[in-house]
Order: sequence, then C-alpha cells, then structure tokens
Amino acid sequence: MSSWRRRPAVSTSPADESEATRLRQRLAEALVEAGVVGDERWGDAVRAVPRHRFTPGFYLPSGAADEHGLPVWEPVTAALDRPRWLTAAYSDISLITQFDGEEPDWAAPRARHGGAPTSSSTLPSLVLRMWRDAEVTEEHDILEIGTGSGYSTALVGERLGSTRLTSIDVDDHRLAVAADALHDCGYTPTLAVADGRHGYWPESPFDRIVAACSFRTVPPALVAQTRPGGKILVTLGGWLHGYARVLLTVATDGTAAGPLLPGTVSFMSARTDAPPPFGNPAHWAAEVPAARRDARHSPARITDATEEAFFLRFLAQSSVPTAQLTATGDDALHLIDVATGSAAVLTRGEGAWRVGEKGPVRLWERVEETLDAYDAAGRPGQQEFGLHVNGRTQYVSHPRMPDLRLGV
Repeated sequence: MSSWRRRPAVSTSPADESEATRLRQRLAEALVEAGVVGDERWGDAVRAVPRHRFTPGFYLPSGAADEHGLPVWEPVTAALDRPRWLTAAYSDISLITQFDGEEPDWAAPRARHGGAPTSSSTLPSLVLRMWRDAEVTEEHDILEIGTGSGYSTALVGERLGSTRLTSIDVDDHRLAVAADALHDCGYTPTLAVADGRHGYWPESPFDRIVAACSFRTVPPALVAQTRPGGKILVTLGGWLHGYARVLLTVATDGTAAGPLLPGTVSFMSARTDAPPPFGNPAHWAAEVPAARRDARHSPARITDATEEAFFLRFLAQSSVPTAQLTATGDDALHLIDVATGSAAVLTRGEGAWRVGEKGPVRLWERVEETLDAYDAAGRPGQQEFGLHVNGRTQYVSHPRMPDLRLGV
C-alpha cells in the first residue's frame, strides 16, 4: 500500500462520539422504516459502524454552477465544519471522495469545479440492498469489488465477520485510507490492490461476488472464480450511461444466468470501462446529411427522468454499445460512435424530431428497432429480463423480444 497517503486530521471529542451514536441510531431507524433493512442484524450493523471514521473528507454539491456552467462541489471535513461533516456522514447519501482519479489534499481542500467522480462512500441504503440482494451469509466466502471508503466493507464485516471477506480496489491510495479506518475500527478483511475486472485469484473460489462499480460486460474472471451455485451481483453500465443490476447464479458448466433486478441504480464505471473522449460534436455532425427523416421515437424515451426511460437507456445502449449521447442545446442531440465512426444528429422539428445519420452503423435506427421491439412485447418491466453469460458471449433476453448481445 502507498506510504504517501494523507488523511485529514480528525479528533473527536466525547460529545462528538455521543452525537455520532445518536445520528447512527437515527439513520438505522430511517432505513428500517423505509423497508431497506430486511434482517434486523443489518440494522444493528448500521448502529455499530462509525461511518464518520470512513469519511474524514468528502465533497457535497453546492447547488451552484461556475461561469462555465460546471457544477461546484464543496469540500467538507471536521476542521472546516464539524456539524455539517457529522450530519452528512449519517445521511442516506453518497459522499464523493475523489474526482478524476486525483486524491485531494484534505489538509487544505479546495472547491471542485466539474469533474467525474471516481470514488465515493455509497449511500447506506444502497449498500444494504447490495448485501441483501446478494443473499450473503456467514458461511460464504465473499469478494467485494470496490472497497472505496471501506464503509460497505465494515458493514458486512460487522454483520458477518471479517474472516471470509476479501475486498479489492484498483486505487492504492483509496485502499490505504480504507485499510487504516477498517483496522482502527477492529475489522480485518483481506485487502488487496487489484483490478476488479480480473477478480482476485489468490482468495478464490468465492460463494458471493459483489461489485460496487459498473462493468460494460460481466468479466469472465468473476464467473471462473465463483463456485457452482454461487452468485454474482453486478451492475452493467456503458457509454450511454444506461444501467441495470443483475444477480447471476453460476452453473457447474461455467456458464451463468440470472434476472435483472428492479430499481434505478447506477455505479461509477470501472476505470478501464470509462467512455473515451470523442472530440467536438460539431466535427462529427459536419458530414451528416442535411436531408433528414422523421424519428419514429423521441429521444425522451431514453432521456426522461422516469424508471422506464432509465431502463430503456440500458436496452438502447445494448444495441449501440460503443455510442455516446451528448446534447448541443435544447433542440439538438448527437449520438457519436468512436469505434465505428458513425454518428446521428437529432434535431427538434415542428411536431417531431428529425434524424440524420452517417457511417456504417445507423445508430438511431438501431435504437428505434429496440424501442419498437420493447413496445411490441408490451413494455415489460426490467425484472422480466434475464442475462445469460457463456464466456464472452453475453446477452439480455426476454421471451417476446430478440436477444440483445452485450459487448462490442
């Protein structure tokens, strides 16, 4: 682990610890009331684990944008604002601890303008849902991918013990900070700096693998490292920022299958799966034909803030896996595919959207075909879909729709 890690200096008084205990109790009660805690022993874990020890510094949105339109994030530490720091630590929110893979200087943190979050302490309700959905028990050898702050690791360590728990993170600095906090609180899981796409062979096989990041496809190494009958809980995400969670069961022949889980959940991408920069959208649009057709489906089908649109974005992404979507104003959207050189431009016309396309792949036409098939199937819920994995051959299936193959 890195020797250059720097943690914010945190000293807590008896009054702080008393307040933290009260806030933990309040958080546990709220999670129980919301129906997140199915087993009361998970509620006991929330009451026991001091989340503030795992989040000595983090960012919260200021609600404002700078002169370039970038969102401004405010640093929060005990030294800057102790009451705000403690209250946020025991709120059911995600706490961003890092942007763009760059570790802040928490001794003298500055406001952050824009950037892509690359590490966080996941909101407690989602952490509990993950462990609950993965059906973990004391008898399981568990691999957690994405240690992050270590709070999730501590919860499962408190509930099930540390002996059969392995947690890995690709970021050596983040893991070092989490290791300090875990050991300070008495938790002793196996920790390692490793790329989650390759699992962790030295501690395999596992009965449960739970990923706190998203992958474009299920890494074959995870299936290979899971015992027959074991389960893998993973979030699939991609360059359109469509997401779906899946719980896979591994068969004796090395294949895996399972249902997509309901709900709108997104995770940061594994760093090797992050979308590549595509340049200036205007350059891509320059050669799109001026003569355009009416779009059969509005882009709102995949961009609206609804649960159905959230899922349709995932299905659309499965049909154009290397495409990215960007807005260039209120009335124009671009689909850009750096892998094939294809592009589509959607512009709002009178009463309909117009679309022009270029390149070997008609991107919006493929999206429309997927939406057509979804509508013809009766607009089924995402829990009616399944994922099948046979090595690198992976596809999403529904009995009334054509299969959607994942990957490129």
